[in-house]
Amino acid sequence: MPIQSGTVGPVPEGRDPEEYDKLRRRVMWAMPSGLYVIGSRAGERRNAMTANWVTQVSSDPKLVAVSVEKEAFTHELITEGRVFTVNVIDREDRAIVRKFTKPVEADAAESTLNGFPVHGGPSGAPVLDQAVAWVDCRVHSTVDLGSHTLFVGEVIDAGFQKAEDTPVLRMEDTRMNYGG
Repeated sequence: MPIQSGTVGPVPEGRDPEEYDKLRRRVMWAMPSGLYVIGSRAGERRNAMTANWVTQVSSDPKLVAVSVEKEAFTHELITEGRVFTVNVIDREDRAIVRKFTKPVEADAAESTLNGFPVHGGPSGAPVLDQAVAWVDCRVHSTVDLGSHTLFVGEVIDAGFQKAEDTPVLRMEDTRMNYGG
């Protein structure tokens, strides 16, 4: 399959590249995924970023992977600090994720990121106080994926902060989309 200019990746022969690209994006967006806030730190610098490319990738050891755009501040912090958290968000708190689409305003004295209270997980990476649950990870390995890096983290701690049966946020609960 040749790669057509203006599209990303191969286009099946005989297909209109623009229409195929639109179709491929819609199919990729239809794949169910959660919506999370990734906490990161390097030294005294902290950040939190909305992400949906997050998944468990191994059970022994427990590994979680997050895909982060290389231009993102979070990418810089995870690369330097070698730690991150995954904050699972309550479906009722869906507005939170919009607050973390750009680098945050960190207030160390108040322990807040964009006004939301946080505390450090065991690694020091931020955990949102109102997250349903969280996992704290130390970077195990990285994979270069073109525009993104896949950070594979070994889970060093995890916890619930709300009832385990709290409905959690999914991409389809918002009007947001990313990917494809």
